[in-house]
Amino acid sequence: MELCNITGPKNFVRKKRKRIGRGHGSGHGKTSGRGQKGQKARSGYSRKRGFEGGQTPLQRRIPKRGFNNIFAKKVLAINIEKLNIFEEDSVVSPEDLKSKKIIKKRFNKIKIIGNGKINKKLTIKAHKFSESAKEKVQNAGGKVEVI
Repeated sequence: MELCNITGPKNFVRKKRKRIGRGHGSGHGKTSGRGQKGQKARSGYSRKRGFEGGQTPLQRRIPKRGFNNIFAKKVLAINIEKLNIFEEDSVVSPEDLKSKKIIKKRFNKIKIIGNGKINKKLTIKAHKFSESAKEKVQNAGGKVEVI
């Protein structure tokens, strides 16, 4: 049994690391394993992510679909049943919705939609209301105010 095989599996041999730029005798002298000339032989060479050697990269070859409107107003839809956490006869404004963690992200407008039931008499202030939401709030004895 050889000394190098004592700790490893049967045919395990430790490979010496490549010491480049240490003369002809090392086998990795002169060009240090980089070959002759060319982009990869130069110092400071690094390839950009997605670079395919001058061929048009995949992200540019694939057809683009759709349109992303950067001027679109983001509207948050809130179900009316989520407003049951407020106390009777209270005024519900966008600031109150943020404080109760119903609104977590940034939105331009808030729309109250009529999913679920509302059991409490509330005055709700929002930018938009669906017809069913208006009806349910008024049936519960509350008011709807458009900001």
